[in-house]
Amino acid sequence: MDKRQNRYAYFYLLPAISVVLVSAIIPLMTVVNYSVQDSFAGGNFFWMGAYWFESVLGSREFYGALVRSLSFSALVLLIQVPLGIYIAVHFPAKGFLSALYLVLIAIPLLTPWLVVGYIWKVLVMPNAGLLGAAARALGIPYDMNNPVVVWLTLAAMDSWHWTSLVVLLCFAGLRAIPHAYYQAAQIDGASRWAVFWHVQLPRLRLALLIAILLRFMDSFMIYTEAYVVTRGGPGVSTTFLSHELVQTATVQFDLGEGGAISIIYFLIVLCVSWAFFSLIRPRDRAQSKGYS
Repeated sequence: MDKRQNRYAYFYLLPAISVVLVSAIIPLMTVVNYSVQDSFAGGNFFWMGAYWFESVLGSREFYGALVRSLSFSALVLLIQVPLGIYIAVHFPAKGFLSALYLVLIAIPLLTPWLVVGYIWKVLVMPNAGLLGAAARALGIPYDMNNPVVVWLTLAAMDSWHWTSLVVLLCFAGLRAIPHAYYQAAQIDGASRWAVFWHVQLPRLRLALLIAILLRFMDSFMIYTEAYVVTRGGPGVSTTFLSHELVQTATVQFDLGEGGAISIIYFLIVLCVSWAFFSLIRPRDRAQSKGYS
């Protein structure tokens, strides 16, 4: 009876699968079609085979943008994951303050990407911006023509926007730990650091893997906020892979090359997601057994 019910449950997935087919698979096939052809005015298409992929994979601009995107993802993960864990561990476990803090910390997540970009664009204005004025008052040079300053600004902007996601996932993971674990640690006389290292952190591994995966995908595909603040500058220091794709496909109108970049971009994200999913499944089973 249970197996029959489980089979019937798949029918509830049909609407979601239909939406995915329409909204994802069909556009993907269109991009694949562009990536193997060259197009001219009037809708004329000429078969190019793997030419655009060879062109992209032999381009220094592509690898430069890819390295910048991966470096930015690594930077924000190094900031947001430890900071998110720290905030979640020090959150009130329950009560009015817990609910209030959760609501307040979720506000940045509800802010649209474009709005975040313009907020920080105003903040870093050299004369009227709050960050620029504060840095100038402290005697700190805050020059948005300096690549290091720009990268730190983008990392701060992304951390303000998305650290809350790591906090919420870690907080949910901490709330799922049975109270008996804390009681046993208290009986053993464990310090707060020992409780975190031996009780909380091992039980947060699954939540952290999910948080790292989500944050990697989003930071690796960042476009709107960074483009509004820096326009890819100074020079090409913040021209990420997403900017290179948009520039190629919509500004230069090289649809074939843009399609090839899109497919390679998609495959990178897919491979990373598959790797994380492979890590999550066995840990999920082990953690489930640990709670049973």
